Amino acid sequence: MRIVLSDFMSLDGVVQAPGGPDEDTDGGFAHGAWSMPYFDVETMGAAIAEVMADTEALLFGRRTWQAMAAAWPSRAGDAFAARMNEIPKYVASRTLTQGDLNWSGTTLLPANDAIEAVRKLRASDGGAIQVMGSASVAMQLVERDLVDEYRLMIEPVLLGGGKRVFPCDGRSRPLRLVSVTTTGTGVLICTYVPADR
Repeated sequence: MRIVLSDFMSLDGVVQAPGGPDEDTDGGFAHGAWSMPYFDVETMGAAIAEVMADTEALLFGRRTWQAMAAAWPSRAGDAFAARMNEIPKYVASRTLTQGDLNWSGTTLLPANDAIEAVRKLRASDGGAIQVMGSASVAMQLVERDLVDEYRLMIEPVLLGGGKRVFPCDGRSRPLRLVSVTTTGTGVLICTYVPADR
């Protein structure tokens, strides 16, 4: 399988709380829902549908999983909601228990070594394991060179601080641009892969 990192991202690299005002206020973050004014339903919706079509599993950190688990199970009537609810889901958490996992198809990764469990998933046959949001998990995957593709929706806003998915470890990680699409709202939908793949 391959790991696809999928994020709404500000021009200064912030991925924290793109969808809702109270989604993630860690660190005093006060810009929740910053992404919504830039969402181009036609272009960005098509890009999200494209990556979901090849996705065979979703990987989340605890906070993102809890937000998704609170939103998707009650939605019905469209193909995207049905897909979100039926697809296998994995969650990395040190605080959740298997009994907390009330969203169908969710498996808790081992708290003592979630990254090793992700390595084993990645080594199995199949399509994409998509990581939506989940900044902490995403950064750990980037640090360990486990990301095979980056699907970034880079939005024309500077947020001045917040959670990011790229490590600040001084190490260069060259990427190759595969595609870029510009939306009517000024968002750049970019697909990158590691330059050596």
